[in-house]
Amino acid sequence: MKRIILFILITISFVQAQQKNQTDTLTYEMKQISITATRCVENLLEIPYAVTVLQSQQLKNLRGYGLDEALSTIPGVLAQSRSGNQDVRLVIRGFGARGAGDRSNSGTSRGIRVMIDGIPETEPDGRTSFDQIDLSIADNIEVIRSNASAVWGNAAGGVVNLSTVPSGTDQGISLRTIAGSFGFNQLQVRANSTFQNGKLFTSLSNNNFDGWRNHSSSFRTLFNLGFISKLDEATKLGIFLSGVSNTFHIPGPLTQKQFDADPTQSNPTYLQRDERRFNRLGKVGITMNHEFDNANGISGMVFVNPKYLQRSERGTFRDFTRYHVGGNLMYSNNSEFSSSVMNKFVIGIDEAYQDGAILFYSLSSTNARGDVLKDNKREGANTLGAFVQDEILFNEKFSLIVGARYDNIAYFSESFITSGYGLQKKIFERLTPKAGFTYRISSTHSVYANLGGGTEVPAGNETDPAGTYGQDLVYLINPLLDPIISTTYEIGTKQLIAFQKNDLLKNLSYDLALYYIDIKNDIIPYRGGRFYFTAGKTQRIGAELGTSVQFTHGFSVNAAFTFSNNKYQEYLIDSVHYDLSKAGKFANYKDNRVAGIPDFFYNVGLTCAPVELNGAFVSVSMNGIGKYFVDDANILSVPSFNVLNATIGLNKPVKLIGDLSFTGFLTINNLFNLKYAASAFINPDIVNNEAVYLEPGMPRNFVLSISFSY
Repeated sequence: MKRIILFILITISFVQAQQKNQTDTLTYEMKQISITATRCVENLLEIPYAVTVLQSQQLKNLRGYGLDEALSTIPGVLAQSRSGNQDVRLVIRGFGARGAGDRSNSGTSRGIRVMIDGIPETEPDGRTSFDQIDLSIADNIEVIRSNASAVWGNAAGGVVNLSTVPSGTDQGISLRTIAGSFGFNQLQVRANSTFQNGKLFTSLSNNNFDGWRNHSSSFRTLFNLGFISKLDEATKLGIFLSGVSNTFHIPGPLTQKQFDADPTQSNPTYLQRDERRFNRLGKVGITMNHEFDNANGISGMVFVNPKYLQRSERGTFRDFTRYHVGGNLMYSNNSEFSSSVMNKFVIGIDEAYQDGAILFYSLSSTNARGDVLKDNKREGANTLGAFVQDEILFNEKFSLIVGARYDNIAYFSESFITSGYGLQKKIFERLTPKAGFTYRISSTHSVYANLGGGTEVPAGNETDPAGTYGQDLVYLINPLLDPIISTTYEIGTKQLIAFQKNDLLKNLSYDLALYYIDIKNDIIPYRGGRFYFTAGKTQRIGAELGTSVQFTHGFSVNAAFTFSNNKYQEYLIDSVHYDLSKAGKFANYKDNRVAGIPDFFYNVGLTCAPVELNGAFVSVSMNGIGKYFVDDANILSVPSFNVLNATIGLNKPVKLIGDLSFTGFLTINNLFNLKYAASAFINPDIVNNEAVYLEPGMPRNFVLSISFSY
């Protein structure tokens, strides 16, 4: 790994040397890309964190069902589709790795904060469901890969923020239809209208997927409506509404023998119980920004997110009725101390609360809700956070950021039917600091470093212990789990080189980040997520490189590489929890690889779009993941794989009649029909002496899309 990092640094040094030798053929013209996921508007080059922004052009030619289709092109982000729909295993720098498996984890992730238009999809306990996320309506996506707890709290793994607000001024109606392998079809209608002081935009989409594995079908209908307007010169209002009905069946993991024999089969137990999710959610969010003057401003947001969730899981039928409400308030001040020294100050508060009833019923003979009410529970969580951040900018060259955040996260649970369970409560508190600096070498090149603390509290299902052997039936909330505490050290550089008098190159950009993360109390799932242990200390070291090269004749290369080394430094485990015959003994996993995190993964894409073809393009991409272990003992592993995809399509609309035009694309995924495991359960169940952990990846499949706009 040291050789790889040295090679990257030498390459960058060579490029910089070429700049100095070609000053007559080179100019710097960096588009000023700004992001908001850092709690205030910042220039991308001035942020002392690893940040990636995906623009609308990069999101156009996608099926749009799962986040993996877009995020797999970002270094440091491991996004794996579990069965071909929106259920994605999302990992950033190792955070989120434990979020795939049994026990309520299907369709969710944790450790990473996900937002749509700045309104959280992530619940107070840190879990995120992907029901309301549709890439086809995203105009851009901001991804903070660095530790983000100092500004967002329970989000040590970073932030993913999707914006549905159209960035351009185009208005009209578009109809998009997609057909694909295994019964996939999508119909989407979008409409945008601009007026003097704002925009109105809406979409309605319907996805159907028969599934390529047995018992893996899914159906989703999603509605979005957005309105942004300037109420006056100083005040901006945003109103966002969405609703979704989402059903997906869960095929479950396979043993190695089952995977080798027939990867299209489902797990027999999952099939017998018809394990599935039927989720209906709505959301209303209102944002407001007001500028008192050129230096002072205030912003706020409130949201209401009701949920009605039904599922068949582990032999029971479950009804969830939940409401998720919250908001934030933030004050900002931009001061000019002198002609060469500026200051940005931000202070704010966040509040989010979720509560509701869970009814556990028996399963009927048809796997519907049975007649026996087994439990009637209440599960709630509240998170309250306050943060402050100050940035000083010297001569528009050097900036220093310091900040801190205090979080108070409370869980409470109560059973109304099981005797002996009263109201139980557990509170996690943490003060999280962060500091970073950026130096602008030029208008298009910066280097940065940061030091930050991170916190991630156990999710709701992790604090609710399973009575695996009957020894822990007195708690509704696990008293033993503590928050994951992390410290991240990071250095990096970002640059865009634009060539003027060059017959070969048009521009070249890169983003390099090196990090070291110390973690205490890493929470580890066992038996597919039925219960959890805590590793004493974990260490993660990594290098991330994202690069893009555009040639003058319409040829471009985009690549993302991630190298990491992830080990347990202190980890003793009580063997009785996974083998009763070993009562009183311990297993020591010191220096073992962390389960679920590959040391290497990458994405490389090549696109050919000659100007002469007027928007037509051909692209190929290769996605690869190295071998990784799925158990702490480092016995079970998922083999490495490399999958090739190809797309042909139109990037520019072709006019038909008047203002009516169309675009389209055809994609073939897994071109060589590789058989591989796309995801896996961490520390899985052992059934009849065989581990049940492999989730097969989709075989060769195609996607054909045609869009009409007026």
